[in-house]
Amino acid sequence: MKGKQPVNLTMEMEEQLLAEGYAAVCGIDEAGRGPLAGPVVAAAVILAPGTEFPGVNDSKKLTEKKREALFDYIKENALAYGIGRASEQEIDEINILQATFLAMRRAVEALPVSADYALVDGNRIQGLDIPAECVIGGDGKVLSIAAASILAKVTRDREMRALAAQYPEYGFEKHKGYGTKAHYLAIAEHGICPIHRRTFLKKVLNP
Repeated sequence: MKGKQPVNLTMEMEEQLLAEGYAAVCGIDEAGRGPLAGPVVAAAVILAPGTEFPGVNDSKKLTEKKREALFDYIKENALAYGIGRASEQEIDEINILQATFLAMRRAVEALPVSADYALVDGNRIQGLDIPAECVIGGDGKVLSIAAASILAKVTRDREMRALAAQYPEYGFEKHKGYGTKAHYLAIAEHGICPIHRRTFLKKVLNP
């Protein structure tokens, strides 16, 4: 697609913060806010100054094959990374926004190297124990956020493929829990399963 090719992202924002005195800046992003089933997954990534990851960009702009290849490369070459999750039960209990914040907090807590500043994709964040800055469209602008978007997306996709083996009638390996026509048809035929988000399916459960 002309004009849509990923560009090589830089660490301009991270390095500016390091120059201001922060020691470890992490990028944070999530995957799975919209699906009808499964967890929301977040990742936090700390990159060493001067890191270059050619091809790393917003995970939604990359093919599944490219994401899978970059997933391993990022894990091997990042200074540190952490993965956090909030389950479908937690999503139903505290709502998807708060569950997303919870997953992000868990991702930061999972970092083997303590971060002292966070750059977060989107326009809202709360609950972190470190200073944080939201960057709208950050997964297409900030290298550490883009790296986090890939780790979160691939981690969640792999989990949904694994869950597809437990619940084969729903086709999770294809739609990853999103509300596709095939998914709604499967719910209509088989009802919901334990990994469905009940609060996302109120109209189905209470027609």
